[in-house]
Amino acid sequence: MTAPDFTLETAAMARGLTRVAGVDEAGRGPLAGPVVAAAVILNPARIPPGLNDSKRLSAAARDRLFDAIRAAAQVGVGQASVTEIDTLNILRASHLAMTRALSALGPVDHAIIDGNLIPRDLPCTAEAVVKGDVRCLSVAAASIIAKVTRDRIMVDLSQQFPGYGWDGNAGYPTKSHRAALQILGVTPHHRRSFQPVHQMLCQEKSATP
Repeated sequence: MTAPDFTLETAAMARGLTRVAGVDEAGRGPLAGPVVAAAVILNPARIPPGLNDSKRLSAAARDRLFDAIRAAAQVGVGQASVTEIDTLNILRASHLAMTRALSALGPVDHAIIDGNLIPRDLPCTAEAVVKGDVRCLSVAAASIIAKVTRDRIMVDLSQQFPGYGWDGNAGYPTKSHRAALQILGVTPHHRRSFQPVHQMLCQEKSATP
């Protein structure tokens, strides 16, 4: 299994782009909660050891690296709300969150975006890198920040709306989450444009006399 490295950042810096940020998001697939993006500018002299795609790391490792990244790097975080997801669609909302994350960093010369599309209206030049979170250290760092931030948001929301298991499933469409939707109904934090939630709302509407 290959590990991410600093090759893409080094290449950008060689072109005179000194403030190079990796950008990634978390939460495109869940039925509930915001989508969260992070942008990270690593200090080449203080790269935390063990950085990798957040999906390849345990929760404990993500939490440890979250603190290490915050201490050693420049970090910006952005969100797009459930309302924005339902209004714009999840792809455009994810890109909006990325743009907000970059804006939170202040001036950025270049962004390395995880995926195959570059968001509109970025404040800097950018490149899209498929599987950037497993190829690029800055994007891997961003994936960790985004994932941990979003997971903690969902833990907090689970206290307000118990029964859906958001503290464990982070809003993803697990069997228990789908079952809870059938029993407890749709909350304000569910994405109404997503098919299982939309179907549930249609069922509720048709059942109303």
